[in-house]
Amino acid sequence: MFLPTSLATDPSESSTVQVVGRNQYNATASLLPQSVNSDPLEQFKAWFTEASSESSPVPEPESMALSTCTPDGVPSSRQVLLKQVDAKGFVFYTNYTSRKSLELSANPNCALVFYWREAHRSVRVVGRAERVSKEETEAYFRSRPRESQLGAWASKQSSVVGEGEVTARLEELKVRFEGKEVDVPNFWGGWRVLPREVEFWSGKPSRLHDRVRYLRKDGGEWNVERLAP
Repeated sequence: MFLPTSLATDPSESSTVQVVGRNQYNATASLLPQSVNSDPLEQFKAWFTEASSESSPVPEPESMALSTCTPDGVPSSRQVLLKQVDAKGFVFYTNYTSRKSLELSANPNCALVFYWREAHRSVRVVGRAERVSKEETEAYFRSRPRESQLGAWASKQSSVVGEGEVTARLEELKVRFEGKEVDVPNFWGGWRVLPREVEFWSGKPSRLHDRVRYLRKDGGEWNVERLAP
């Protein structure tokens, strides 16, 4: 049974929020080093396929928290959408002038977290990001709806804007590209996170959760180990 967390405030301290109650996890399958794939990317694909199935209760399995960091150690996090997972890593697309892209360009070390609450599962990834090829960006951009293609042009992501400015820009772009193919913006494209550490977490009763971690060895192979909950 999965119970939602509730919040309560102490009336004597109006600025304090007291968290009461905890989520009760009860994943059915055990997660052990000997029961997982030797490749964490293949193990992720298996879990993601389950989370994406029609019978899955997970509403948006492709949503992932991306954490980046400035060269002097100031972190920031945001939700982005996974668009591809392959033999190399995890791919997402964004504006190359956004905060996340600027930080990745200066410091490629980053982390991802997938939290599939309804499935009592989570996946944590630590690695380095690199830009995908222009060919990959072109192929993905062409698969997007036309409105989304125009939206990539319209938004100067993370910049301060006035009310209605982005909408007005979008209308201008509709006129500019009317009857024509929308070009791929040179400030927009993909990032691939190349993992060096991947942890799979499975929620269990009494907070005795299953945790399996993959660490990439110098030769490129993976070491698989169990972690204490």
